Amino acid sequence: MRLLTLLKGKIHRATVTASNVDYIGSITIDAALMEKAGIVEGEMVHVWNLTNGQRFITYAIPGEADSGTIQINGSAAHRARQGDKVIIAAFIITDEQVEPKVVLVDDQNRFVKYL
Repeated sequence: MRLLTLLKGKIHRATVTASNVDYIGSITIDAALMEKAGIVEGEMVHVWNLTNGQRFITYAIPGEADSGTIQINGSAAHRARQGDKVIIAAFIITDEQVEPKVVLVDDQNRFVKYL
């Protein structure tokens, strides 16, 4: 058996709505977007900042559904600011092929379509 780390879900070009260095770590993501991308509470996610090139790994916590919230918390708040564009990606270790859920959003982080 061969295990691979494969993309399972991604929110593409989300807009950071806030960053709070004093909040206890993680990234707060609109719960509806998390569900559409197949990201679960507490799951490790990679965040790639398209605006400044920074990359970091943290864990997801759900924000209010349909709020458009993408808030960078804790020390990661030094790597992203309000208005930055980010990609949020979750991976799975598996021996089976995975069809990733790639979510495209508009500038207010509202679901547009699956890629």
